[in-house]
Parts: sequence; structure tokens; C-alpha cells
Amino acid sequence: MQVYYKTQTAYCFSANCATHGKSLDVIDFIMHKENISKHEAILKAKSMIQGEITKPAHTRESILARTFLYFRNGLQSSKTAKEYLSHRGLDKDMLEIGYNSGQFHHGKRKDESLIQKYLELGLLIDKNLTSSKGGKAYSIFAKNSLCFPLKDHQGNIISLYFRYADPVVSAQDLVRPVSATSQSVKSPAMPSSSPKHFYLKNRQGLYPCYPSADTKKIILCESIIDTASLLQLPEITAKYSLLALYGTNGMTEEHKTALKNLSSLEEIILFLDGDQAGKKATEKYSQELTNLLPNTKISSVDTPDDEDINSLLISHDDTAIFTHLLDARIPRARLALPDVSAQDIVHPASDHPSISDGRSDIDMPDISAMPDDISIVSAQDLVRPASDSSEVSIPSLQVDNPHSLLFTTPTAIYSIKGGLRTDLDSLKVTLVIENPGTTKKSRSKLDLYEDKQTEKVSREAGEKLHLRPDLIESDLSQLVDLLDEYRESQNPEDQQENKPVDIPSNTRSACMDFLSKPNLMQRINELIGKSGVVGEENNRLFLFGIASSYKMPETLHALIQGSSGSGKTHLLATIMDFMPEEDMISLTRVTESSLYNYGQNELKNKLIGIEDYDGLEEKAELAFRELQSKGMISSSTSGKNERTGEITGFVKTVYGPIASLSATTRGEIYEDNMSRCFIVAVDESHEQTLRIIQYQNNKSAGIINRQKEQEIRVFLRHCMRLLKPYDVVNRFANQIELPREAHKIRRLNDLFQSYVRQITLLNQYQRQKDDQGRLLTAKEDLQTAIEIMFDSIILKVDELDGSLRDFYEKLKEYVLNKGKDYEFEQREIRQKFRISKSQMQRHFINLMELEYITKSNIGIRNTYRYKISYWDNMELVKDKIKGNLYKQLNKL
Repeated sequence: MQVYYKTQTAYCFSANCATHGKSLDVIDFIMHKENISKHEAILKAKSMIQGEITKPAHTRESILARTFLYFRNGLQSSKTAKEYLSHRGLDKDMLEIGYNSGQFHHGKRKDESLIQKYLELGLLIDKNLTSSKGGKAYSIFAKNSLCFPLKDHQGNIISLYFRYADPVVSAQDLVRPVSATSQSVKSPAMPSSSPKHFYLKNRQGLYPCYPSADTKKIILCESIIDTASLLQLPEITAKYSLLALYGTNGMTEEHKTALKNLSSLEEIILFLDGDQAGKKATEKYSQELTNLLPNTKISSVDTPDDEDINSLLISHDDTAIFTHLLDARIPRARLALPDVSAQDIVHPASDHPSISDGRSDIDMPDISAMPDDISIVSAQDLVRPASDSSEVSIPSLQVDNPHSLLFTTPTAIYSIKGGLRTDLDSLKVTLVIENPGTTKKSRSKLDLYEDKQTEKVSREAGEKLHLRPDLIESDLSQLVDLLDEYRESQNPEDQQENKPVDIPSNTRSACMDFLSKPNLMQRINELIGKSGVVGEENNRLFLFGIASSYKMPETLHALIQGSSGSGKTHLLATIMDFMPEEDMISLTRVTESSLYNYGQNELKNKLIGIEDYDGLEEKAELAFRELQSKGMISSSTSGKNERTGEITGFVKTVYGPIASLSATTRGEIYEDNMSRCFIVAVDESHEQTLRIIQYQNNKSAGIINRQKEQEIRVFLRHCMRLLKPYDVVNRFANQIELPREAHKIRRLNDLFQSYVRQITLLNQYQRQKDDQGRLLTAKEDLQTAIEIMFDSIILKVDELDGSLRDFYEKLKEYVLNKGKDYEFEQREIRQKFRISKSQMQRHFINLMELEYITKSNIGIRNTYRYKISYWDNMELVKDKIKGNLYKQLNKL
């Protein structure tokens, strides 16, 4: 069974349990655990909370507890906060941490009495602001910050501490050249002028809590982050209690009172930062605590220079650094003596001159009691070998030569030869490790993501180069982080999610003006024509409306049919180019399982263009079809269970919805696909060919203003960005009936109603809304939809697909000029219509299967002759359907 903190539910994984595969809430859990009815479970739950359920009073403690619970839940969905915690080495599941996204007073949590309390506490600040909807707005205290609870002696949350969650340090900061100025690399920081630490008004309470009454040894840390770092180490918490100070001047009377009340307290250990301020604070607090608790031992940890607890946690994979430093802690009575180092204290007294400070009860570490395998070293030696320089240089990655990356530390010089590979699931490198003293080198090929390989190389290089293997391994751990950052910096576009495009204010005004005027679809069509789409007046506008549906609740799909070289792919690509580039995906090939491998929401509200639908494999076609109709695809696959390590099955789901445009030379074999899409037949007439040739000639002659065409496309993209998704109500839906003879009339009607909704959405800045905020379809939208998609309706009625109908109409016209009974050969028609042999044969086979033409006899050259056996009148059908539709429109 697993309990999910955020949803307060449990899920049973046991196959031997009646609740297997079920998600249980609190009541369900009691019901199944106790084997009682739901009513009895509710009564049991009521008794467990001791009385009636009443609305809690808005006390400081209840509000802070409730708010911190919201912050803690919010941490689970904040990528920034989780990245920051990971960067600081803090485990969100082990620690009490929340994240203030600034939404705690919104939505269902909005309560005027609570807001007043938030103002009193300081969580909200009244700066006389007004929201975009005209309501009251407030400034958020410590927005985008991590939150830690401060508690009273009863364990109640009585105040909060916030720490701004800095963005994770960029690769550019990490790979900067080594500076002569010594600095310590800790967490990324805000500008120096910006505060990073926030406390509520009237600060009170302690972190992580008041120490237990039976505490014997307690560690005082300089900050809450440092305390949290130690709090997640069982080897520390098993031996010591922890208490956070609030900075170098942050020991409050509450701290002192809590310490004085510990009757069993034997020792206070000051573990402050290794900078100048931390050392001064250690001196100050040791004196204060000695005066406060004269019978309690006061000691301090010799923190390495310019380090703190958290930076040591980040830079050392082995947390034994803390036990070593604590074991080597220094009794404060010795710190006033001249020239006595930590190393002097941990070595036998016989090795050094006698030391006396006038006291006979100085505590010396018992060397004989230490295990034989513990090396006696100074605190500084635990971090790095001693250097002649008094400053600590910052190891950094030198990337001047991308094919030979350098990383220099006091231990060794590391070179990455040949650069880095781009596959992010491994870090395979050619590594050269050089001893800076002897210039002796060790060369290896390894994957730095493999711990076993790294440990082996560290051990072998240490033996060969006479260096400490643990320091080499620590260096390699830091090198991996720098290499990761460097590799990501080479492809920053792959690491960023799509961000909203900033539309210039003057362009935004022009777009709003364009979208707010009547006859929008006609004006859009004019712009499309001016942008370089020649002819195809109806098709291009029809496809534009379909493509623009990608961001709406109900998306549309089109299948563009045409013979090879007819311009169908060019038409598809041009229409796609009118849509925002951040919202579309253009594909020329789709492998059978690639659609299942997208992220869960990576395809949501995207426009997908497939330039050659004929090339899709069967499984890819199935996945694409399900994305069109269901708006999601799911696949049962197998993978390793992160908790157990076993190979188990799981369901991978990719959500839509998507809009799509596809191009194909065939139509008849896509029966199931065609019913889900609008069918658009490319204009392959001689007149359209002449128009295209004329445009091509004008472009070559420099008559066409290409810059103007591009400006139009950019303008239409910005217009699309300004459209918003709405629900649409078509009040006339029951008053328009499509031709009943249409193929798959159910889906055609659904497609028609969807296109009407999309026309309404495109005109959203001109349409009224009902009291529920839904757009209301106007009569003009119905008329526009019928005019634009009329040819598509006819294709649904006609049993011939678009290109076949076009061929058949030309064939009838040719034969009529020679007489209805005229017999013809394939070669004759092929030469007359100037089409390929394969295309000609395909048309003839389809027409014979549908009994539109038949073989008559064999000619003198042993070739078949054909004649038209069925003369339909599609123009009459079109006129009849159009008349019926307009008759219904006039009655609205």
C-alpha cells in the first residue's frame, strides 16, 4: 500500500487484498480495515476526531498550520522549488518544507475573514492594488520562496521562515574562467540588493522544534537551511539534537530559554559557517552560553574556510565528513590559546609541548578509544590537502577548447578529450587525470554516470598517480555536475518549455482591430492570397479554419487529396506557416511507436502537419487516428519499478487534443481516417496551373514583395495567439439538416457542427456571450461555414474521392465531344490529360470497380478499349444540396 500525501489517499498494490487496484480515501480505508459499512466508518471517523466537526477558529496557530499545509502541497507541483531543493541537497520527502507560489488566498481558499488575518500576520500586504478584473489585489509576502515552520514548545506552528528559491545556477556561471579572487561556490544567489530571507512579523518559535527534554547533546547551526541539511542524516540525529539560529546575530531569548530548560543537557556544539562572520559569532556565542550555562560543556566545529554545512553536504557524496568534523570538535576553553590548531588537539599530547590554560579539567580527546582504522587528521585535511596559498580557489570548467575541456582542483588536473556526446542518458568521456606535481597521467574511457566505473577509475588512478582516491572521486562528482550544465548550455532551446511570445503593443492593437471588424473570414482570405497562396480561394480559407482550432476544446482535422505534383504539400506547409511556430509540429515521417513516446502533455493543443500520409506505418496510423478521435493514446509497456527494481508493466499515456493537416495522393484506402477528417481536394485544373506559373514567374522577376508576404504571415500568427478557447453554443444547431445521402452522415454532422463552432471562435471578438461566459453562434457563422465547407460536404456525398472525381469529369467532357458511345484507350487519355501511367491505371481501376467505365473490346494493337457506362450529373446534385441548405438558412 502506498499513501499519497498530496491527495490524502492510499492505493493498494496487493493482489491478495479485496481493495487491490483501488484508490482509498479516509472513510474507505476505515471501512475496509475494520470490515464495517460506510455509515459505520463515517461514525468511527467522527469519533476519532473527538466530537462534532466544526469550522476551525481563525487563530494564529490554525491559520499558519492550514497555510503551511497548502504550501507543503504546493511544493509537489513547483518545478523551480524542487530543482532548488535538489541543488541544495535537501530531501523534500524527509523534511517539513513548503513553497509559497502566491496563490494561497485564491479560488476556494478565498475568504475575506482569512484575508484579514493574512494581513495581520503579514502574509499579505495591502498596497492599494487593483486586480485585472477590478477587484482588490494584494502584494504577496515572500512569494516564490521555500517555507519552513517555526514551532512553540507544544509543537504548534506559530511562525514561518521563508527562503527565496533562487533559479538554479546557469552553465555560464559555472564555466567562467578561474578568477584570482577567492570565492566560495554555494547556492545561486539573487542580486546582492535583493533580500533572500523572510520572517513573519513578531517572529517567534524555533526550528525544527523545541529540543526534547531528555536532550544531552545539541548542535546549534547558523541557519535553517544548514539545520535542515543535518536533519536528514540519521547518523547525526541519532546522537544529537538540532537547533537553528537565525543568522550570526540570531540567538534569541527564546533560544536561551529553551536551552536553560534542558535539565539533562551535557554539551552545546556550535557548528557555524567557516567565514569570518561565522568565526566571530562562534566566539561571541561561546562566551554567552558559558555565562548562561556554566556547568555545560561548550564546543565548536572547525568548519573549513568559506564553507557551511549545506555547501559541505552538496560537495561531498560521503556524509561521513560531518561525523569526522563533529568527532574533531574543539572544546571552547582551548580556543583562546595562541597557535593551537585542530590538528594539535587530535594528536597525542606527547608529540607537542605541554599546554596549560590554568584549568586542570581540560577535556582531551581519548586517542586510545578511537578505532584503529580512523586516520587522525585535521578538519581542513578532511576537505582538501593543505595548500601553500591562504586562499581557496574555485574549481571551474574551462571550455575554451570544446574538444579538450579542463577541470583543475588542488588534487589533480582533469581533461575531457574529444568533447561531449549529446545523448543525455549517459556521459561517456575520454578522461585524462594528471598529477600536477609529477605530471604523471592516467587515461580512461568511462561513463561518468556509472558510479561503479567512477569508483574504479578513482581507485586505479589514485594508485598510479599516488593521489587520494576519495578526493579524485569527489572531484569527479563535481565535474559531472559541471559537465551536465555545460552540455545543457550548448542546447538551451531543448531545456526550455515554450514560453508565451511577447506581442508588441502596436501589433497587438492592430490584431485586435483586425479581429473585431465584420467579414473577418473574407478579410483573412484576402491576406492569405496576398501572402503567396495562389488560387484555392475556398480550400485555403477552409484549411485555415481547421488549423486554427488547435488551441480550442474541440479540434478539427483535414486530409488534403491530390495527385503527385498537384501542390497539396505546398498548400499544407503554407497554411501551417500561418500558425504560431511554438504550437505546431511538422512531420515528414512517423515511426510506428514514436507518438507513444512523447511526454504526457507534450502534444496537448498542438497542430500537427503530416506532409505524406501515405508513408505512415500501420501502427503509427492507428495511433494518429486515435489522437484525432479520442484526444489521447495509451500504451501498455514494461519498465523498472523505481521502488522495487523489478520489471513491471505500466500504462504510458499521451494526451491531446490535437488538430491536424495531412496530405495524400490516395483517398480510397483511408476509409476509417476519412470519416474523422474533412476531405479537401486540391484544384488541379488547367486554370489553376496557369495561375501558379504566373506567380512563379513574377517571383523570379522580382515583382513579388517577399517581405510583405512574410509580414502578413507574422501578423496572422499574432492574431492566432490572441484567440482564446471558449465553449460555444449554437442555438441554430437543430435547424440545419445535412443531405441524408452523405457518406457516414453521423460523423459529417459532427464535423459540420464543429466547424461552425470554430467559425464562431474565430469571430470571438464580435460575438455575444451568455450568462455562463459561452460564445453564441450567429446566423452569419452558419452561412460562412456552409459556404467554406460546401465542397467538403459534396465529397462526403460523392462516392468518388476528390482527384478521381476531377479526372472523371474531364473524361466525361472529352468523351461527350466525340459522342457518348465513343470508345477510348488508356494511352489516348494519358496523352490528352498529360498524367503518368501509374496514376492513369489507378484511376481506370477505381472507375471500373465502381462500374463507371467498362472494357468494351480489344483494339487492333492488342490494347483494351473502354467506354463510359454510367453518366452521373454531379452538378445537379451540387445545386440541389446547395439550394436545400440555403433554404434552411433563410428560415432561421
